[in-house]
Amino acid sequence: MRQIRFFFALLLTTGLTILASLHQPLGSPLPATGQFLSPFTGFWQNAERADKFPDENLVFPQLSAQSEALFDERGVPHIFAQSNDDAAFIQGYIHARDRLWQMDISVRATIGRLSEVMGERTLERDRLQRRKGLLWGAENALKKWMSSPEEAAIINAYCEGANAYINSLSPADYPIEFKLLGYAPEPWTPLHIAAFYKSMSEALCSRHEDIPATNARLLLGDSLFQVLYPEHNPKQSPIIPDVVQWGFNPLPLASSATGDSMLSSGATRTPFELPSPFIGSNNWAVSAEKTANGAPILCNDPHLQLRLPAVWYEVQMQTPEYNAYGVSFPGVPGIIIGFNKNMAWGVTNVGHDVLDWYRIDWANPEKTAYRIDGEEKPVREVVEVIQVKGRDEPLRDTVRYTVWGPVTYDDPEHPNHDMAMRWLAHDEPAEKPFYALGVFTRLMGGQGLSDYQTALRGWESPAQNFVFASKANDIAITVNGKLPLKEDQQGRFVQDGSRSASGWKGFIPHEHLPRVVNPERGFVSSANQRSTAPDYPYYYNGGFDDYRGRYINRRLAEMENITVEDMKALQLDSRSLKPEDALPVLLQLLDSTASELRAHERVKTLRNWDYNFTKDGEAPSLFEDWFEAAYAQTFDEFIVWEDSLEVLKPEDWRFIELLATQPGHAIFDHQSTPEVETAEEVVLMALKKALEQPPVSWAEHKSTDIGHMAMIPAFSRLDLDVGGYGDAPNAIKPDHGPSWRMVVELGEQPNAWGVFPGGPSGNPGSAFYDPMVTPWVEGQYNRLHLLDGPDDPAVKPLYRLTFKTAE
Repeated sequence: MRQIRFFFALLLTTGLTILASLHQPLGSPLPATGQFLSPFTGFWQNAERADKFPDENLVFPQLSAQSEALFDERGVPHIFAQSNDDAAFIQGYIHARDRLWQMDISVRATIGRLSEVMGERTLERDRLQRRKGLLWGAENALKKWMSSPEEAAIINAYCEGANAYINSLSPADYPIEFKLLGYAPEPWTPLHIAAFYKSMSEALCSRHEDIPATNARLLLGDSLFQVLYPEHNPKQSPIIPDVVQWGFNPLPLASSATGDSMLSSGATRTPFELPSPFIGSNNWAVSAEKTANGAPILCNDPHLQLRLPAVWYEVQMQTPEYNAYGVSFPGVPGIIIGFNKNMAWGVTNVGHDVLDWYRIDWANPEKTAYRIDGEEKPVREVVEVIQVKGRDEPLRDTVRYTVWGPVTYDDPEHPNHDMAMRWLAHDEPAEKPFYALGVFTRLMGGQGLSDYQTALRGWESPAQNFVFASKANDIAITVNGKLPLKEDQQGRFVQDGSRSASGWKGFIPHEHLPRVVNPERGFVSSANQRSTAPDYPYYYNGGFDDYRGRYINRRLAEMENITVEDMKALQLDSRSLKPEDALPVLLQLLDSTASELRAHERVKTLRNWDYNFTKDGEAPSLFEDWFEAAYAQTFDEFIVWEDSLEVLKPEDWRFIELLATQPGHAIFDHQSTPEVETAEEVVLMALKKALEQPPVSWAEHKSTDIGHMAMIPAFSRLDLDVGGYGDAPNAIKPDHGPSWRMVVELGEQPNAWGVFPGGPSGNPGSAFYDPMVTPWVEGQYNRLHLLDGPDDPAVKPLYRLTFKTAE
């Protein structure tokens, strides 16, 4: 069936390709189709048989000893090697075999090299990626990584394994996307690995609100700004329980500038599109005292972009130093989220703001120097050479670097708008015994709490909430990473780049990071909410979830005799506190208008709704339409302003609070009408607008897609019949959501379950391309097999690869 669908999909794609080759109204020619259609080298070669998996013997002199990889019933590899370096080599080989184009295109997209293979249509994107300094950040990280003999050896071995596979390919063997785009894979290098890490930094810690917040404050005035944008949600349930005492003396922070003096005069635009808000995740661990079996349970479901090939690659890796199972990133050695026989670990995004903008005071019209503390400093000019397919000469773009970082956006007509980006992801890591890759090697081989705590010292960026549980019944969570020391309000607005006093004051010491071990409540958890209660002695700002963390903490506090099935149910829970907070307020305001709409059948459905975003429910769709319409009508001025500049919008929780406590506030009045509207009128008008939409199921309203990375519909899974909500634990959005669900019970032997929406293979013609999408949609899990060795009878392998050092 997979092959039939593959051929029909390719037939359609081929027809569209030929049509596009004949007529290009947008001036974006697709590659020639001759090679793609060739029976000898074209897409026909990419179909895989689903019923035959031969064992193979492979010879590689780079290996130190014979190793083996067996593939279980779902095509998941279990790697058994005699050294960490050999395991990295084999992982690199298998990653490249199964996900080569994904590896290649991910790095090209990160460091601005898409135009080499896609031509003019991606040129502006490439220019922006270069101006963000992502390649510079990758080079800085790699310098330090390669100074560690342990990590350099693993990096080099992984690249050798990937290149061993790449070098074995003929054009007929290239993944289909290479054929469609008409280019060949290139060698995998250590810089590719570092660049992939920077792609995660871009997704997880490049959000900022300095520019839109500055604009909002200038437009609204400070008094109204403070009303609409309080920093702390009083209902927040922080990651570190508010009963935790901070057992340290905070570093003194000599005040050198206030928030007002650092505030610049405004800006017109954000230099680049921001990642989606609250790309985050859920994780938690419960102690043995709260479980039915007397064993701790750890759960993690990272919420990332839903795409094919899937972002994760499932794998077991065993060497004399570790035996671990979990998920990895194609293109990177090691296991990122996983478990071994003694412990389990997982991550969620922290959300602290580590990217600040500084207004540049140019010293001359040529912008070759700028002023700081009254002195002129020369910029460092970097000429970015961007190769463009179809051009005889590359584009050369000069990027100016300052003490703050690259001048990402410059405006020749308004040089006072030019801003430099101070971003933690650019920094060369601080000197330490090991770095990012060493973190996961130590977690993979960890025996307990002490090893977990030691491993986290190597991690810097993007900051992550590392959750931990062990069969010794320790649980812990650490808000871990390199976090800037800031004055109160610093980084909340665009800052004055002509003063060195505007800079960060250093970094929070590792020992002062928020953490908790074995809390009295019997669980630890995070869902991208605030890290701490307001009594934490260091200022931080950022983007934080307001609903998932509260709900998960509430449910875990209520639960006793917890089972694995309970934990799966919580991951799949689509109930949200957002409508629980908002809907009673909306209905109360509606009732106060004595409107005939109170008796509307669809409104009655809302009154009886349990706040669960099930796929078949109509109430979730009406609530979402009503809430969004009320929000848009309340903040109608912002929609007008956005035509010319970007303005920060108030958070949903604050909007709900204003509806409940200040329904007569001037913010509800429409400036374009002579009447003075209140919250009651806004809510009534919004409901009328929402009811104009025909009733639809939540799945249809939300319309979740798992698209192919190249946006090829035939290689995608579209219009999935699935529930979930961004502000519920089961945080499925139109194109983001739980990218890997994992539940691990740490008894005498670990019992683990997991699923992600995809499969091991990146080949649309493979039976292993997307077999787990349907189980993921239906809330099913797979048993995860942590084998003792290659002959463990727990799994009957589909096939084996034997890696030999010589014939």
